[in-house]
Amino acid sequence: MSLFLFLAFVGLLSALGVVLAKNPVHSVLFLILTFFTLSGHYLLLNAQFLAAVNIIVYAGAIMVLFLFVIMFLNLNTDTEPQKPLLAKAAATIAGGSLLLILVLALRHVQPAGYTGSAPFDSQIGMVDRLGLVLYREYMLPFELASVLLLAAMVGSVMLGNRETGERNF
Repeated sequence: MSLFLFLAFVGLLSALGVVLAKNPVHSVLFLILTFFTLSGHYLLLNAQFLAAVNIIVYAGAIMVLFLFVIMFLNLNTDTEPQKPLLAKAAATIAGGSLLLILVLALRHVQPAGYTGSAPFDSQIGMVDRLGLVLYREYMLPFELASVLLLAAMVGSVMLGNRETGERNF
């Protein structure tokens, strides 16, 4: 329980750091820390595969891409205009009202927990179980997602392929 609370505390602080950091590079580094704490929660839930995929894909590949784009754009205070006070106040009011609505909507929710009637299965988060669920219960959405990704790849190749004599705008 104490490890969960520690991960939750660090995760919340790093998520706040993502939003409140003035430097975009620091914001990306806070986001990487948030992903690592999320992977720690996956490990506590006995979902080792999801934890590894989260670290490899999100904290590894996607965050490196974000960091590369931010450094490539060379964002600084000279190129970034300051937000007016009215925009900051509107964002604060919108965020506060969203938080208030969520708290009011979820105040009477009773979380369902482990009842103890079913035996504990230590293999629930393993890759073979995930594969069985994907290919048995969610076969149609899984195949539709693969067709969608194939169409996106073909579309990107067609858009990137230039014919001779074609102008670039």
